[in-house]
Amino acid sequence: MAVSYKKLWHILLDRNKKKKDLEKAAGITHYQMYKLANDKVITTDTIGAICVALNVKFDDIMEFIPNNRHER
Repeated sequence: MAVSYKKLWHILLDRNKKKKDLEKAAGITHYQMYKLANDKVITTDTIGAICVALNVKFDDIMEFIPNNRHER
């Protein structure tokens, strides 16, 4: 199963924020931001920090995408 953070980027655009702003507000590293930008898996701690910083729920910033039709 893959993960997508497209929803997160839309939130940042809507709020006129940059990735650097999110790094600072959530206290996350450049490497964590790299993983987000490339739709890589990140820790629940990082997801939680982003949700708190943006005042959103986890499903507001990410979604899981099946790799093939056999996964649900």
